[in-house]
Amino acid sequence: MSERQPSDMIFDWNTVSGFPSHPPRPLALDDETLRDGLQSASCRQPSLEEKAELIRLMPAAGITCADLGLPGASPAIAADVEALCRVIQEEGLPLEPNCAARTVEEDIVPVLEMQQRLGMQLEIMLFMGSSPLRAHIEGWDPTDLLARTVWFVSFAVGRGAKVTFVTEDTSRSQPEDLRMFYQEAVRSGAHRVCVADTAGFATPIGAYRLVEFVGQAVREAGGPEIGVDWHGHNDRGLAVVNALAAALAGADRLHGTALGVGERTGNPAMEQLLVNLKLLGWGRWDLRSLPDYVEAAARLLGREIPPGAPAVGGDAFRTSTGVHASAILKAQALGATELADLVYSSVPAAWLGRRQTIDIGPMSGAANVKAWMRARGIPERPGVVARVLELAKRTDRVLTDDEVAGAMAGES
Repeated sequence: MSERQPSDMIFDWNTVSGFPSHPPRPLALDDETLRDGLQSASCRQPSLEEKAELIRLMPAAGITCADLGLPGASPAIAADVEALCRVIQEEGLPLEPNCAARTVEEDIVPVLEMQQRLGMQLEIMLFMGSSPLRAHIEGWDPTDLLARTVWFVSFAVGRGAKVTFVTEDTSRSQPEDLRMFYQEAVRSGAHRVCVADTAGFATPIGAYRLVEFVGQAVREAGGPEIGVDWHGHNDRGLAVVNALAAALAGADRLHGTALGVGERTGNPAMEQLLVNLKLLGWGRWDLRSLPDYVEAAARLLGREIPPGAPAVGGDAFRTSTGVHASAILKAQALGATELADLVYSSVPAAWLGRRQTIDIGPMSGAANVKAWMRARGIPERPGVVARVLELAKRTDRVLTDDEVAGAMAGES
């Protein structure tokens, strides 16, 4: 009988519903950390050098596109965006830059002028409020919004820019309004459209239905070559799963930010998107450099990486619980590294260049102490395991390495 592989022992309930199991189109990822991410009220504003460090790390993490900012917001942002484009250009980074712009000339013209100076085509993420809520507050008329759509998309495309037309608050907008805006944007030359869950209103089934509807509308106007982006927010805590649902419905570019930072409660966490896309078999991403990308982003944003952050947090592959440690130790004893990585985790630590770590604390058993000693090449000795465990049971936290070593030496 051949040895069973871990994958043979896992029944994947994620693939047995009536839902499609794979996106209909190849996926790309657009990093919004330097635009939407910096709109977080609690983030610091990074230097140009810090921004450049982050974009250099994006391609290795599997990120293909990046929103570098909104040049129309200020001369300083415009200067940074242009400098970052030069970094991409001069260093040959496999990263497609884009810039945000409102449907006003003062936002579009700086990008067009930058494009001329750089000698490279830039993509403009041209956004416009579309929901009845916003239109009512602003006093906008749908006819005027449609005219603005046609005029400004044509204006940018006619001057050599690629345009992705973005409707704000798409997930609370009327179907016929969306059909009208998107179809006219495509007929005016937009090569992509972006469905934005600006207020984080969508649920996974809502995201799926919305993207399915928009995809059909733009195909009617421009054919299958028109791309569809999904830009989500995390107000309901559903940003990552909504992005995955959008991909299943046909969105072929997903937006995210490092650590999920962004306006209010943020955006889909890019690192969580990448891990889930690989787990689902939707691409061949190499995640070994993902921790470097997240750590650079945390420094840039002035944020701590939460210990419990999936895949990248300090506790993601760490346990001090006796039952868990015992199972991991038994898997290691079988010589099954992959099994040890999966017995109490759905994300293999090895994918991120990490390993399972076993600590010792009040919830620990003898297996924790033995694992700690083996990891450091320390042979087991009579009484030592019991002595360390006795100390652990008297504490209210995980022991430090120095405390474990002291207990082993009989100093506790």
